[in-house]
Amino acid sequence: MSSTDSVRAAVAAVTDPELRRPIGDLDMVKEIDVEGSRAHVGIVLTIVGCPAAARIESDVRAAAASVPGITEVDVEVGVMTPTERRALTEKLRDGRPPRQMPFGPESLTRVILVSSGKGGVGKSTVTANLAVALASQGLAVGLVDADVHGFSIPGLLGIPAGTQPTRIDDLMLPPVAHGVKAVSIGMFLRDGEAVVAWRGPMLHRTVQQFLTDVFFGDLDILLIDMPPGTGDIAISIGQLLPHAEVLVVTTPQAAASDVAIRSGLVARQTGQRVIGVIENMGAFTLPDGTVIDLFGSGGGAAVAQALSETQSVPLLASIPLSPALRTGGDEGVPIVLSDGADPAAAAIRDLARALAGQGRGLAGRSLPMTLG
Repeated sequence: MSSTDSVRAAVAAVTDPELRRPIGDLDMVKEIDVEGSRAHVGIVLTIVGCPAAARIESDVRAAAASVPGITEVDVEVGVMTPTERRALTEKLRDGRPPRQMPFGPESLTRVILVSSGKGGVGKSTVTANLAVALASQGLAVGLVDADVHGFSIPGLLGIPAGTQPTRIDDLMLPPVAHGVKAVSIGMFLRDGEAVVAWRGPMLHRTVQQFLTDVFFGDLDILLIDMPPGTGDIAISIGQLLPHAEVLVVTTPQAAASDVAIRSGLVARQTGQRVIGVIENMGAFTLPDGTVIDLFGSGGGAAVAQALSETQSVPLLASIPLSPALRTGGDEGVPIVLSDGADPAAAAIRDLARALAGQGRGLAGRSLPMTLG
């Protein structure tokens, strides 16, 4: 193999950090010239102002310099033409028409809704940590923040305020945090906006676009952080994803568990299957061995039993009350990464392993987005 071919092969293997594919496969590598020990590499990025530009250029430079005999590297960075971008989006869609729902029953992506009967039970915190725990096991994980009125996933994952998906024509690439591709309405609000005051039709359209128009790439699992209760979004997702699986989150006290049962029953009415119950804020143990059940006990088991009348629904996890879990959420650093010894982190990792063992395989069902 010539030096030019060796440099081209090395550069082509560099991965685009947003699309998660080699830039050679994405037709981003252009001219390669080698003169003696000096290599000139030409690449094109998808758009002007590509947020991954600096990283891609650095990785390309390092890849070319890794070829034996190359001591100097010049990298010329350009931008795709409209025709090249169109060809790229068609390739990423893999022949599917725009705005087609890629997570239907035929998809290999496992879709799991995380729901609760009421707010304040830590559902979003559990969802964010579960997503990161699954990704840390090597799974390709996507996360849709469907809690439009109470969106919190960007903050829980540490995605900086103002971060938006990258737009390639009509295709949107979700930001990636801790290995999780995430999208939330909070990423689309204009400066100064903090409240989403929408009713049914707008809510339905937004959730539908999250599911049809965001390019997630190949996913093993898509988690959806549901809003609490049994309102418009629960009904919309029930219509869009009747084959989805459901996890019900509750806290131990009856005030939460009695309501949590309803979210599982509504899911079943649309054909979705409740696969388990997660009890959050459960009993925790002090250093002297004293067990404190601040919010009572038995709520998770009660929900599982109530939902098991027609099919067996297990209590998959009891996550102890943990100040570190709350702190991690406030700081945008999931506890499953920051404090492996914490009992709450251990419980979530065990839950992730249990769910991963039930996986359906790699999907590759993904499409673009146009909000508005």
